[in-house]
Amino acid sequence: MNNTHTFHIPVMGIGFTIDSPLKVSKYGIDSVISLVDDILIEKMRKMYCSKFKFPYEEITDKTEDFRAQRITSYLNLIKKISENKFEEFKNITTATKESVSDFFSMISNTSALKQEFIKLTHKKYDFDEVSTWLRENLKMGSIDVNIMTKVDKDNYTKDEKLPIKYNDAHAALRGYANSNVNSSIIFSAGMNPRLYSYLEQFEDFYPDEKGVIKKKVVLKVSDYRSALIQGRFLAKKGIWVSEYRIESGLNCGGHAFATDGYLLGPVLEEFKEKREELQQSLQKVLFDALARKEYNVPKTEMSFKISAQGGVGTAVEHEFLLTHYNIDSVGWGSPFLLVPEATTVDTKTLDKLVKAKEEDVYLSNISPLGVPFNSLKGNTKDLEKETFIKKGRPGSSCPKKFVALNKEFAEKGMCIASRQYQHLKIKELESKNLTKNNFEKAYAKIVEKACTCVGLGTSALLAHNLDTKTEGKGVSICPGPNIAYFSKKMSLQEIVKTIYNPQVKVTSNNRPNMFVKELQIYITYLKDKINESSENISEKQKKYFSTFTENLKRGINYYTDLFTENSKIEEKVSILNDLEKNRKVLNSLSLAIEKLPC
Repeated sequence: MNNTHTFHIPVMGIGFTIDSPLKVSKYGIDSVISLVDDILIEKMRKMYCSKFKFPYEEITDKTEDFRAQRITSYLNLIKKISENKFEEFKNITTATKESVSDFFSMISNTSALKQEFIKLTHKKYDFDEVSTWLRENLKMGSIDVNIMTKVDKDNYTKDEKLPIKYNDAHAALRGYANSNVNSSIIFSAGMNPRLYSYLEQFEDFYPDEKGVIKKKVVLKVSDYRSALIQGRFLAKKGIWVSEYRIESGLNCGGHAFATDGYLLGPVLEEFKEKREELQQSLQKVLFDALARKEYNVPKTEMSFKISAQGGVGTAVEHEFLLTHYNIDSVGWGSPFLLVPEATTVDTKTLDKLVKAKEEDVYLSNISPLGVPFNSLKGNTKDLEKETFIKKGRPGSSCPKKFVALNKEFAEKGMCIASRQYQHLKIKELESKNLTKNNFEKAYAKIVEKACTCVGLGTSALLAHNLDTKTEGKGVSICPGPNIAYFSKKMSLQEIVKTIYNPQVKVTSNNRPNMFVKELQIYITYLKDKINESSENISEKQKKYFSTFTENLKRGINYYTDLFTENSKIEEKVSILNDLEKNRKVLNSLSLAIEKLPC
């Protein structure tokens, strides 16, 4: 995170932001590369080496520690090319008064860089002085990386299980640690103690005496308690969390974590209230751990950023998040899928995204990780899956095996979206002599899983006209519900103006406020969960539904107070009306839950 922009581009899928730093870092925009797919990463490295005339030597799967080496080499290449592009950009931007003006038209009025520029030119505009100052103060956007903590498959050489450090997530972490990129690593999808402990092996994750950390740790969390637990665990290891990236549980792209009905606003409010308390308590734990290890103990206060993402779509919402909750940056994800200057999406998929309506984006059960997954109806990976089912050969050939985590039938693990696993699971099902109705329900649950670890990366290969012989041409796409309100391809300049200028609006008129939309999604999720339950649910399930409902009610009360007291929100009346409508729906659900038989 830097002083140029108040937004960042989060990781999207596996391939959609795989080369985003090459496109946006020169403008000072931070973006995130997924480290899931080293096969895709190696193909991208080969292409960019050829394009920018760098020597290329293939890192094959016969090379020792090939996964980590591929990641290290790709990140080093991305850094080198990005830095060259940044130098070119600085030369162009500082060349004329007009180019300087064009640059600052893309920057928020509240950014530190723009404030300094206004001070510098308030009384007198000395172009040479401004040009020199700008060259010295322009900052390149960060080349950040993301690891899904649970995607940490064991690996083997023939039948010999390799040490834990060769597990997928561990190798990805090592690949980043060994690179010359100084940025942030974002851990998502929950806590992995073994992986977090592995951070201790690399000195770049520790602070120096001035509190400076070369490679920073960022945690993606959905509530304060999770941040506290994970932050303390890492602090005990001498590792400081430099940013807590708070994401809406359901109003987001990709995998969705519904928690217990905690809404984004109340969660952000808790972080706002307890920020200093969190900093002080974790800093003490950190300093004690560093002292025990006889490492540098910073002589300065440690600090962390707080950012938020999930469903933001207007400049008014963006500014409200920054000012009301005192956060440092807002993540704009799904809308950037419509910006070819920032992300990598093949033409056919981009066209589907542009045309997507509310009913086309749905929370699916297709992910082999067993976590709800936001998806787009009619994506080509799902169509491919349906074709296999109709042919009587459900499941994927599983060419990459990144999510081969299920050990039900084999010690090495299988992906539950694979043909091998589904064949065995269907055989097992056939032996149970179920009624036709129960068999069909169970069968549908087995075959609905899709090969997302391939599908979420293929778009990048198609966009760059690279070979997809191994992967096939099926694309999975994982936008958040927010994509339904953006209906055109955008330039980078266009979306940046949408983020910063309240007068610029590209969303459809029927788009609800981001907080209201999240509430609606949570209520729909709760309804679906209740409907999925059998006629006789357990006491535990009933208690979960009641807790979920009560948390949503508390969220509605919080938003009602917030928007009643805040006179600056133009949509205040419609927001309050929407909240009241949803309160009534929730009250009806509460009564239905009470009547559920146990």
